[in-house]
Amino acid sequence: LSIEEKAQFLFVNKEILAPMVRASTTPLRTLALKYNADVVYSEEIVDRSICDCERRINNTLGTIDYVRKASSFSEKQLRKMGSHSSSELNLPVVVRVVPKLECDKLVFQIGTGDPILALEAAQAVEPDVAAIDINMGCPKKFSVCGGMGSALLKDTNRACDIIKLLRRNISTIPISAKIRLLKDTHSTIDFVKALEYAGVNAITIHAREVEDDSTKPASWDRLGNIVSSLSVPTIVNGDMYTREDISALKAKSGADSIMLARPALYNTSIFRTRAQKHSEDNTESGKRKSGSSADDYPNLLLTKDAVIQDYLREAIRWEANPQNVKYVVCEMMSNRRAPINRVISLPQNFPQGQTIASVCACKTLPALCKLWDVNMNLCGKGIATSDQGVQISGSALSKSIQVTATEQTYSDSYFLEPEKFRRQRPRIEENNL
Repeated sequence: LSIEEKAQFLFVNKEILAPMVRASTTPLRTLALKYNADVVYSEEIVDRSICDCERRINNTLGTIDYVRKASSFSEKQLRKMGSHSSSELNLPVVVRVVPKLECDKLVFQIGTGDPILALEAAQAVEPDVAAIDINMGCPKKFSVCGGMGSALLKDTNRACDIIKLLRRNISTIPISAKIRLLKDTHSTIDFVKALEYAGVNAITIHAREVEDDSTKPASWDRLGNIVSSLSVPTIVNGDMYTREDISALKAKSGADSIMLARPALYNTSIFRTRAQKHSEDNTESGKRKSGSSADDYPNLLLTKDAVIQDYLREAIRWEANPQNVKYVVCEMMSNRRAPINRVISLPQNFPQGQTIASVCACKTLPALCKLWDVNMNLCGKGIATSDQGVQISGSALSKSIQVTATEQTYSDSYFLEPEKFRRQRPRIEENNL
């Protein structure tokens, strides 16, 4: 296939898991694929970070691990890791890829502001991913200060130089970009057309401006003219919490595909409901198979506790870092970044009374599994694990669980004391929600 044909395959008529810092790691990506997502993005990885990694084959899990090189640490840091032998060090895994599940579905997102570093990072992972995406929308200070993310929206020439260099030197996979809306539609069209001229193969548009708080509703009305100006595949992102939202925004914008971020954290099984929508569409057009009925498509949207249980099984399967797992579970239980007008329709009810505080009190994966009533006897590890798991004694599994080191930082107070990390959400009367 040509690069353009590969881009069509990846980015047309697809439902996609968004790149989310700390969240879009191996367990959430494989869970989304299990639930029928077409494509999954990695979390944003900074160019220098992946360039400073060693590619390792993990035969135990059936994964490709990009592991931080021991040479990148000082002697003091290595001593803190508890060994003088680099072969025995539990070095941080920056990215863990599952080739058997993700080979033609994983888009690797790079945080970069430099064409040369972007190319070095892209070439490092090119054999193991389906496409490279350049983050041009992240508004976070660490990203913008480094000339990355949304800083590129103010520097069209540099953004295009990155795309041009990648396009000239990456010959096997597509190059895409993820942006936010600029101050007006005309400016946004100018920017995306420049990227298209530079050779980008697909563009994702988050329907918010850089300054917009996540609690502000996405600007769906602004997408149509931008999408129609492009000939490359377009993906839209922003506030699609239901199947009706997905259908409405895709129709309103004319986009080729949709991408889910916070809605996928709220309930990852939203990807499962696509099968139900296809059934309804076929019924309306008289294409339902003989003998089938609505009962063939029971409630495909799972309960939130069932989704969290499935996520924990994936976390054990891929030996995820417990602190990172806690972060994702807390995000699944929190509406802190949901649009204010949607919160009332996003209940957080858990039959066994689990709370964010009880999740934060857990220090290990077994403790999290106990809290969420996940039977560890049916949890397995790695690619050999079937959907139903493999029978392993609980004590044996507990002893065999390895904790993957990570460089991600996270504190329980991020959720227990959220006022320290975000502006106070305005008080909204119930009748205004």
